[in-house]
Amino acid sequence: MCAAAMGKATGDEAYFQRSSLFCVTVIILSFGYYTVTRSFKMAAKSEAGGAAASYFRVARPLPSLVTVLVLGYFGWVLFWPESVPYQSLGPLGPFTQYLLKHYHTLMHGCYWLAWMIHVGESLYAIVLCKSKGITNTWTQLLWFLQTFLFGMASLYYLIAFRPKRQKQT
Repeated sequence: MCAAAMGKATGDEAYFQRSSLFCVTVIILSFGYYTVTRSFKMAAKSEAGGAAASYFRVARPLPSLVTVLVLGYFGWVLFWPESVPYQSLGPLGPFTQYLLKHYHTLMHGCYWLAWMIHVGESLYAIVLCKSKGITNTWTQLLWFLQTFLFGMASLYYLIAFRPKRQKQT
């Protein structure tokens, strides 16, 4: 499917004519998720010295992917509606067109509200980090970024984290 987007120039040089937006999106999301989770894992391993101070856990791939795809689709439909292949999306296509035609302003508001919720979740992640004894700045940044990108798929692990309390003597 993606290879069909390649064409031959007059010489032997290959060039991209008009690649499938779906293929490009899948490749970018796959590469981005792999890169981000790999760097998160490496950072978490390097910080493993102080257990609670640098606790970090990478969000699960499926909920993260669903979050990214939904927000990506939402943005694509709102900002580039002419490029969306509605007839290729099954029942989602006509439904999306209906929503765009009759509720465009509401959809725009919901899109920005979703991003504001992600910002709020990210800020809450920083507050949770501090309250749970995660003091490492890099780890707090990782929680902030991961929660901003993946929302509750990430924040769930921070909320569920129960640091071990040291016994006072």
